[in-house]
Amino acid sequence: MSFSSTKPARKWPVAVLGATGAVGQTFIRLLQGHPWFEVAEVAASERSAGKRYAEAARWIEGTLPPDVAALTVAPCDPAQVRSQIVFSALDSNVAGEVEAAFARAGRLVLSNAKNYRMDADVPLVIPEVNAPHLGLLAHQRHARGFAAGGGIVTNANCAATVAAMALAPLHEAFGLDKVFVTTMQAISGAGYPGVPSLDILGNVIPYIGDEEPKIEREMHKMLGQLTETSITPADFAVSAQANRVATENGHLICLSIGFRRRVTADEAAATLRHWQGCEAARGLPSSPEHPIVVTDVADRPQTRRDVMLGRGMTVTVGRIRPDPILDVKLVALGHNTIRGAAGGSILNAEVLAAQGAFDSA
Repeated sequence: MSFSSTKPARKWPVAVLGATGAVGQTFIRLLQGHPWFEVAEVAASERSAGKRYAEAARWIEGTLPPDVAALTVAPCDPAQVRSQIVFSALDSNVAGEVEAAFARAGRLVLSNAKNYRMDADVPLVIPEVNAPHLGLLAHQRHARGFAAGGGIVTNANCAATVAAMALAPLHEAFGLDKVFVTTMQAISGAGYPGVPSLDILGNVIPYIGDEEPKIEREMHKMLGQLTETSITPADFAVSAQANRVATENGHLICLSIGFRRRVTADEAAATLRHWQGCEAARGLPSSPEHPIVVTDVADRPQTRRDVMLGRGMTVTVGRIRPDPILDVKLVALGHNTIRGAAGGSILNAEVLAAQGAFDSA
């Protein structure tokens, strides 16, 4: 991945928790050559702790960076991981206790897990959509007694991220009333080794555990309004259906949208074309030139052809047309492990860095 030429005086050291898993490996790949951050520490479960990273990880992300390969895997313990900036790819079964321990110790945790997403004082952030929600950190630190610099910032469920990117400009312009969401989600969203091949080849699985409730509840928080101590949820109805399909990367999402007033497909398309998102998210190393790209090609977006647009950080929207029951329907595509996971967390950290959050680190 190539980055902008803007560089701080020095790189900030970062740690990756859950570094041997699929999302942890994506963090390491995306951070290789980053102009602001440098992977200084990797941490994982007790069975991996003490091993060289190259021995502990079954690497699936292309070429393993030699500097990371030589690192010794630490346990997920703030007493043994020194970096202030911590990217967490931990499974939700263990993330809650571990991430809180790091935050109490004064570390800023950028989490992919679901554990804290819906807590009132925890930012659930897509920078282009709701970067101001990072303002909750000051209240969170005070309310939870975290040491100076400590805190937890979460990014959303990968499918909810893609849907929210497409819906945010429309909600801002017209006000959402009701949304029907149908996802076709790639197998990489299940981690590694993920879905058994005999279950997914030539098949569609119309169930992903806990996925539909996450999409439905997270959307309201991300598109809500910041108050001094919490987020007032956006007021619209969401109904989600989630499906696992036999694609490697990229979640394709069909949206049928009803607004608070009559909106045409042309109005929706024009709004999406001109949207640039929050200014705080622009011009950063991982920021795509265009967070949303609208295509007029009849059979696009397609996962094979469009998922890596903007280095995997752009959401592609197409098939914008009238909906005979609601107002408008469309299709949105985004990369689930980049925009919807590791890349999203890195962009969150970049926003904080640009705001001076790590100047004393």
